[in-house]
Amino acid sequence: MADTSDTRTPAQIEADIKRRREMLAETLDEIGVRVHPKTIVGDAKAKVVSNIDHTLGRAYVGVNKVLTDTKAQFVDEEGSPRLERIVPVALVAVGLVGLLALGSTRRRKG
Repeated sequence: MADTSDTRTPAQIEADIKRRREMLAETLDEIGVRVHPKTIVGDAKAKVVSNIDHTLGRAYVGVNKVLTDTKAQFVDEEGSPRLERIVPVALVAVGLVGLLALGSTRRRKG
């Protein structure tokens, strides 16, 4: 059975119906925007870019830490080179280059 205790006037009821229609239209428009393919693609792109930015940021911090730690091995707190560490590394590098060059010339002659 319908409730007949509504004391609103017909004008109030019409105004309420109009307001609810407008609210429903806004809601449907918002849903339409949310499910539009361009919106979905845009949201997906934004998420991917955010994840890439986060990953690159973490990679930058990691690389920066490695470089700082490596620099600390070859430079003291005052910025002066630590020759006791640089000279052996340089000798090993020169030796490796020499071995590679020697191996290359032996292959050409052989």
